[in-house]
Amino acid sequence: MIKNETVRSALSLAVRANLPVLLWGAPGTGKTSAVMALAEQLEMPIEVVIGSIREPSDFSGLPVIRDDGTWFAPPRWAERLSVSGSGLLFLDELTTAPPAVQAAMLRVVLERAVGDLVLPEGVRVVAAANPPGLAADGWELSAPLANRLVHLDWQIEAAGVAEGFAHGFAVADAASVAAPTSGQIARAKAQIGAFLRIRPELVLAVPESPEGAGRSWPSPRSWEMAARGLAAGVANASDEATIAALVIGAVGEAAGFEALSWLRTLDLPDPESVLNDPHAPLPDRPDHLHALLGAVVAHVHADASESAWERAWDVIARVAKTTPDVAATSARTLASQRPAGANLPTAMLVLAPILRTAGLMP
Repeated sequence: MIKNETVRSALSLAVRANLPVLLWGAPGTGKTSAVMALAEQLEMPIEVVIGSIREPSDFSGLPVIRDDGTWFAPPRWAERLSVSGSGLLFLDELTTAPPAVQAAMLRVVLERAVGDLVLPEGVRVVAAANPPGLAADGWELSAPLANRLVHLDWQIEAAGVAEGFAHGFAVADAASVAAPTSGQIARAKAQIGAFLRIRPELVLAVPESPEGAGRSWPSPRSWEMAARGLAAGVANASDEATIAALVIGAVGEAAGFEALSWLRTLDLPDPESVLNDPHAPLPDRPDHLHALLGAVVAHVHADASESAWERAWDVIARVAKTTPDVAATSARTLASQRPAGANLPTAMLVLAPILRTAGLMP
């Protein structure tokens, strides 16, 4: 069982990484209190929207006739968040929302769109739900909505409840949590992508039962969320349990445990050391080479210097001597990121046949 401290840390990371997150737990276990405390720590305004008392138009907007056409007017809570520029949208009692309301929530969770209003980038989405069997007039979560959320199981412990009575039910120090950088996200995506190359059947696996489809399961969208969760954990030097909670919360237990097990065996060299040392040892396994070159390209993109871009071609040329198909994938990405004024390095001559095959050279 995941400890509640881990879940609270994962919640803070998810919010900082702009991942829509759903807390599952029995009624009366402090989910709402924790989310309110999180908003207070982050000094964000919070809007609480309860699914059981809402209509589809509360998310898709009410049609209003104007001179230039029809405007789908957003509700007041969306307007307040828009004016604030940032905040927490807390969708409570999600499993009491009927299917029509859940369908209307889809654009809100994924695109932050409410009617014809697009919420600012600074708005984060957190939801809470009781298992349908414990909810008043509960519904299973629809598969499309479930696949847009990172699912965390809210736990209660006697010691934590006693501590909360004495000092308040606060989340882990959310104010000190850092958002992952674009480079860290790119590196995590490269690692997840390398894993999926050897386990392509896990790219998409929709559960057959409504109960399973209403929780986390693997899809291209949820794998991207898993990568962002992984990047957030790395950015904050989080422990393994917290990172696991985010990865499993995005893609489910079976796929998540397998990905985490593979990630533990990577033990890749630092991309910068590989760029600086032309004789640095490289992995033997093709999947590990994919992950390493992905990390190198992500580092070069974040660095954005001509020197790093040119040196990366030397690394790709080394890989091309043994595994040209692995080199071709990264060469395509690296070529598209050429900084203005960067010279074409001599290493590209070695790669000419590969680049022609990839359509990158005439």
